[in-house]
Amino acid sequence: MSRRYLRLRRYCQSEVDKIDFPRPFSVDALCRSIADRRGRELHLHPLPRQASLSGTCGVWIATTTDDHIFYESMTSRVHQEHIVLHEIGHLLFNHHAVGAKDTHMFGDLLPDLDASLVTGLLGRTDYTTRQEREAEMLASLIRTSADDAAQNRPRSVAGKLAASLGIEASADE
Repeated sequence: MSRRYLRLRRYCQSEVDKIDFPRPFSVDALCRSIADRRGRELHLHPLPRQASLSGTCGVWIATTTDDHIFYESMTSRVHQEHIVLHEIGHLLFNHHAVGAKDTHMFGDLLPDLDASLVTGLLGRTDYTTRQEREAEMLASLIRTSADDAAQNRPRSVAGKLAASLGIEASADE
């Protein structure tokens, strides 16, 4: 592995280490946890059809009060979740790319959005930029960490009940 890749992975892992993964893990529960941590609502929306047709599969829009993540709806659930995790990467790293042309372009795709409220906006384009590589790595590390946490979940009925109530169960459950 290259040093550049290892640096990227360490940098992204440091952000993943700050995440309190919900148990059981779900992308929706993770979004609620991140919203609570940030003190801002985080809303998930399927992309409008015209955005999907333009080749866009994910968008994060930050307004003055909320965050909105749009994802491609005409793909598998696993791919939708990866798109959302990728956009969460942009959100957590506070990546921005707002310019007059950006808000105009997405204003066409999301006509109900008041462009004056947009403080940050990023759409997935390609993976050649630093921001895209960071978001993609973070999405992959979140999924891996969530899968690792799921392997440690309790197997017994009592253990599952204790976990759902947030109670530590004994090691053998």
